[in-house]
Amino acid sequence: MVEKNLDFRSDTVTWPTPEMREASYKAKLGDDVYRDDPTVNELEAIGAEIFGKEAGLFVTSGTQGNAVSVLAHTQRGDEIILEERSHIYVNEVGGLAVMGQLMARTIKGEKGWMRPDDVRAAIRADNIHYPRTSLVCVENTHNSAGGIALTPEQMKSNWDVAKENDLGLHLDGARIFNAAVALGVDVKKLAQYSDTIQICLSKGLSAPIGSMVVGPQDLMNSARKYRKMLGGGMRQAGIIAAPGIISLTKMVDRLADDHRNAKILAEGLKKLGIKVLNDVQTNMVYVDFSPIGWTAEDWNTACVKIGWKSRGRGTSTRLVTHYGIEEEDIKSFLDGMGKLIG
Repeated sequence: MVEKNLDFRSDTVTWPTPEMREASYKAKLGDDVYRDDPTVNELEAIGAEIFGKEAGLFVTSGTQGNAVSVLAHTQRGDEIILEERSHIYVNEVGGLAVMGQLMARTIKGEKGWMRPDDVRAAIRADNIHYPRTSLVCVENTHNSAGGIALTPEQMKSNWDVAKENDLGLHLDGARIFNAAVALGVDVKKLAQYSDTIQICLSKGLSAPIGSMVVGPQDLMNSARKYRKMLGGGMRQAGIIAAPGIISLTKMVDRLADDHRNAKILAEGLKKLGIKVLNDVQTNMVYVDFSPIGWTAEDWNTACVKIGWKSRGRGTSTRLVTHYGIEEEDIKSFLDGMGKLIG
């Protein structure tokens, strides 16, 4: 029986499964800074194997995972190329500038995908006046584009440009398993077109905390040192790593349920007169409720009345499906909203 969690704000609100809670309680422990925690070591090995990379690193969050990866790839004063609405650029507190002293070169994407010609044109020439371009960052799924899954062909197009110019490529794969499930491909088909990848365990995969970074051994060694510098050197971290093992081995296939529920939600809201703003591919539905004359306050109040959490701003919001929300809950939500709108 799934514990209900009627909260559309994000898939970061997921609660750990009963099996995860038990795994934390029973986890074998050691000091991870000394590389002595067997549970963390197991998680890192499993993550590296799943993505076809040499090594893995357990980090406290997706933001920390992206930070240590970007730092491992770059030197102070370098420039990195990102999509203009990417999470690293917009939502990670300017860490690339503060910690890495890096410049950002942003590109306007098409549903989160950067056209290879645009990436190529953004790479700096070798000139005394210019910073060195050292890294391309890709996001898959792309959050701000609507949870859009970039295909292996799109990933390869950016990878080819990066490698033609001796650049690294980092994948912000916070929801990379959502992309793989939506596209019906093995996650390794997406992972092969990146040097390093950050994977969130605490979103759709339902772990209570933590992310993984995977990549070549030398870059992971560098990322580990940066993790320590940023205060991420953990001790008996197996307690929080144990749920991550379950995330990677048992929680991926059920993401298809979230995608199906998001599509049911989108179609139901359209029938109520609410505008759906994105192509619903994965677990995100972006909506505009101005067509029914509602403000954010109206939306938020209505959600509270029928027992849900949501976060409208202006005349729109993002609704995210996840573990703890089942098809029957979506139908109940739509029924409740229909009565309030009607």
